Amino acid sequence: MSLRGYSFHLVKANQEADTKKNIGVLLGRVCIDTDVPVSKVAKYFKVSRMTVYSWFVGKSVPHKNKAEKIKKLLDKLLPHAEV
Repeated sequence: MSLRGYSFHLVKANQEADTKKNIGVLLGRVCIDTDVPVSKVAKYFKVSRMTVYSWFVGKSVPHKNKAEKIKKLLDKLLPHAEV
């Protein structure tokens, strides 16, 4: 795992967050592992970078329409994972 674009604090918070309760945390794990910048995620989902950071660490849950879009994206990226 590369930490190039993410702080140690964010990575640790993401690892400690529950992916079963928040699909945003799972998205965060994928983005951290693949070094996808938060700015790209924010632009793709049309939200602020702060919102993305909150999803990644489990502080907030994506609204239903965003959660559905995240699920579709993760289904494509992780076809054999249970999302």
